[in-house]
Amino acid sequence: MKKVLFFLCLMTALVLQSNAQIRTPQPSPSGKVMQTVGMTDVTIEYSRPSMKGRTLFAKNGLVPFGEIWRTGANSATKITFSTDAKVGGAEVAAGSYAILTKPMADKWTVMLFPYESSNWGSYVEKDPAATVTAQVMKNPTTVESFMMAIDGLTNNGATLVMAWGNTIAGLPIEVPAKEMAMASIERALNGPTAGDYYAAAAYYHSEGMDLKKAHKWVKMANAEGATYWQLRLQSQIEADLKMYKEAVATAKKSLDKAKEAGNNDYIRMNEANIKKWSMKK
Repeated sequence: MKKVLFFLCLMTALVLQSNAQIRTPQPSPSGKVMQTVGMTDVTIEYSRPSMKGRTLFAKNGLVPFGEIWRTGANSATKITFSTDAKVGGAEVAAGSYAILTKPMADKWTVMLFPYESSNWGSYVEKDPAATVTAQVMKNPTTVESFMMAIDGLTNNGATLVMAWGNTIAGLPIEVPAKEMAMASIERALNGPTAGDYYAAAAYYHSEGMDLKKAHKWVKMANAEGATYWQLRLQSQIEADLKMYKEAVATAKKSLDKAKEAGNNDYIRMNEANIKKWSMKK
């Protein structure tokens, strides 16, 4: 009995210890910037160390001139672009990148590495996807906690700002907003695509709405290069409209294409519908 009591007391102590989690403020709290530039979403995730009266960027400063800096504190600073973009004139593909910098008095070398992990040291010996130069200027006011921001927004770009103490480094970002807008305009002016007509027809059919309109749309979608699943939808709409002769003919086309594709599910469904609708013609 004593052994059992001892075991229960030990387990209780372990549970209480495992549940006791002390939370205190982080010395370098995490920050996140989310900004749409043109039609591109840019997100920055980083940590914000504080100045605390220290000399920051100098030969013997907290961030020595000419040495690689993680551009913040703790984990690697991460920047994500939802589309392709240009950073400091260099092209970068859509995706996430770790930012490492090499500050100097008059400029910063900024290196972007395809993001793999939060360990900033793991990037030091790797080749960056892009290496660019950020211009540096003196800040008349003091920024106590390291700050990253996206400023100077235009339709086609912005400036990535990195500020700490009395130093500001700026890097231009260019985004393909003009090309994306023109492509969107062209799509709209050229009218709906076959996929748009198919989606509209499928929705109307599923909701039991205006089947004649759904039939018109699905035929427009299937005018060129119809797939077996598109033809099956057309046959279903025709059957619901009691156009059984047409439904059987369309189902046979869907069946042939399903056989070519080796899709047994659509072969079985089409064969069953052809048999059912043939008795109603």
